[in-house]
Amino acid sequence: MERVVARGIALEARQVSASLARTEVLHGIDLALAAGRWTSIVGPNGAGKSTLLKVLAGLLPYRGEVRLFGQPLDAISGRARARRLSWLGQGGAGEGSADDLVVYDVAMLGRLPHQRWLAAPSDADRAAVERALRSTQAWEWGGRPLGQLSGGERQRVLLARALAVEAELLLMDEPLANLDPPHQADWMASARALVAEGKTVVSVLHELNAALAADAMVVMAKGRVLHHGRCDDSATHQALEAVFDCRVTVHRVANQWLAVPH
Repeated sequence: MERVVARGIALEARQVSASLARTEVLHGIDLALAAGRWTSIVGPNGAGKSTLLKVLAGLLPYRGEVRLFGQPLDAISGRARARRLSWLGQGGAGEGSADDLVVYDVAMLGRLPHQRWLAAPSDADRAAVERALRSTQAWEWGGRPLGQLSGGERQRVLLARALAVEAELLLMDEPLANLDPPHQADWMASARALVAEGKTVVSVLHELNAALAADAMVVMAKGRVLHHGRCDDSATHQALEAVFDCRVTVHRVANQWLAVPH
């Protein structure tokens, strides 16, 4: 397996395993994700992609070691972790309790790690929320309840909440779910802009063409990492084709890499 070498490592897994309902889902994973880059995680259904991302975020118990910017994840306080690592779950899972909150307040939840207990939002908090909502084209819905939005609109608001944290590292599980193609393109532009600011983006993606636009790709199957390499590397393309049983082939089209049905 090729290893991506970088000057800094944002997230590292050392012999990480994890189980769900007493079934082992991840098997002894070793993985180092570069800081200041966008890494996509791909693989067939059941590969363990979402489980790995949740483990890296500290949302699931695991065996082994996870390190966040060189520090053991379990040695970092929850508040400090929440300021450095922002999470966007798959399809807004677990967000039903927020349906009565208006969009602006949902995005403001992203600022909680920066606020004192029961303190009113600061000017910096309000500015961060406005930037986030405008970047996802959700600013005009500020007074609407989350429960009244469509799936795609809701996803854009939850993305704004994740962006409002202004964390060094963003972990996103299926961030393109429910988004139409123009807003998928907007999300990809946002990922690129975050990396240009020096931040790190790690995303689980089913959309292979979007995944190929990242800097690096992790290819998974059956709870293991089969390959980790640059998205423009032929070895990465071969691993991607192989994990999908050669049902796709990777080609250079109009100056971008595309996974085309075989």
